[in-house]
Amino acid sequence: MDYKNLKYKISTGCDRGLCIKACGRQDRQLNTYDWLADVPGNQESTDLVEVQFKNTRKGYYHNVNNLELKKGDIVAVEANPGHDIGVVTLTGRLVKLQIKKANLKSSDDIKRVYRHAKPVDMEKYREAKSREHATMIQSRQIAKDLGLQMKIGDVEYQGDGNKAIFYYIADERVDFRQLIKDLAATFHVRIEMKQIGARQEAGRIGGTGPCGRELCCATWMKNFVSVSTNAARFQDISLNPQKLAGMCAKLKCCLNYEVDDYIEASKKMPSKEIVLQTQDSDYYIFKTDILAGLITYSTDKRLAANLETISSERALQIIEMNKRGEKPVSLTDDDQQKPSTHPVDLLAGENIARFDKNKKKKKSKTSRQPQAKASQAPAAKPKGAENGSKGNAPRHQRQPKSKEGKNSEPKQS
Repeated sequence: MDYKNLKYKISTGCDRGLCIKACGRQDRQLNTYDWLADVPGNQESTDLVEVQFKNTRKGYYHNVNNLELKKGDIVAVEANPGHDIGVVTLTGRLVKLQIKKANLKSSDDIKRVYRHAKPVDMEKYREAKSREHATMIQSRQIAKDLGLQMKIGDVEYQGDGNKAIFYYIADERVDFRQLIKDLAATFHVRIEMKQIGARQEAGRIGGTGPCGRELCCATWMKNFVSVSTNAARFQDISLNPQKLAGMCAKLKCCLNYEVDDYIEASKKMPSKEIVLQTQDSDYYIFKTDILAGLITYSTDKRLAANLETISSERALQIIEMNKRGEKPVSLTDDDQQKPSTHPVDLLAGENIARFDKNKKKKKSKTSRQPQAKASQAPAAKPKGAENGSKGNAPRHQRQPKSKEGKNSEPKQS
């Protein structure tokens, strides 16, 4: 086997590998869609490449050795000290725009790509990664013994195993000078401490949100913007901490997604303090649908009584009428009310059993027809009428019937 020409690549399978073309899957919150991938001569335009490492870390490097690098290639890059192992995620002129976005002004921040990863490099890399979980558990115990108010959330070893980065969370300032000495003496590596927030930790761990989808911070979000309770107030959301908090115990990032639309739509709504006066009664705001522009009014301030739903335009019109001293007959006048756009059930008042009644009527008509024909025919004479039998004899002259038989004669005394 020719080990010199062997190139390690991230697979495209289920282990969060990279796809073949522009959009990658490795560390998806760091993805950059390469919309210049199909442009001829794109890769030859610059020697800069983007390399991603574990979790939310990536860097930019010079391809000084003019290696043939493509997306998914595993390379050894310059580090301080030693070297690190990463995955190429972006090449071409789009890397220059990414460097400008990252504010890397100094050329010293851009280091070099050494080579494609060799089998020896991969063995050291796997050995270093296998120690990360045990190191994290042991470092948490060391920090607990020192009485530090901090939580070590993750540990990342450098590709050659000479350096370890400890990611921690702390609400207040922590003096971890003694902690660094204890960690260096325990693990015999160079120690680097990085503080992250609760949202960054949730993005590193991952999970499923209350919406049923994977967390935004674990999929596509790179930068985190502060979220305030005013975003919930603008959207008329109940200020319940249990519902507003996300997996990180902070306010949900998605509260900021639609707040601008709600602020713009709320400018067209009347104030909640204004009372609408009609000839019947006074109406108070009960609830509002900001995006739909609908307002529900109640005749009671605290209870849902005689609810009426009108549009914001109609409410503003009534407010102008009240300012002039006029009172409409009701909130929803026939002249002002717009036709409803909701679907109407045409069979709402119909009886489903009406077809069964028609069938019964048809059956009763067919059963009465032979009786009508029989009534039209002449009545038949009873038997024995022509021979003078007792069929036509007066009732007082008829012989009584005996119990033994109808035609039996009366007994002689």
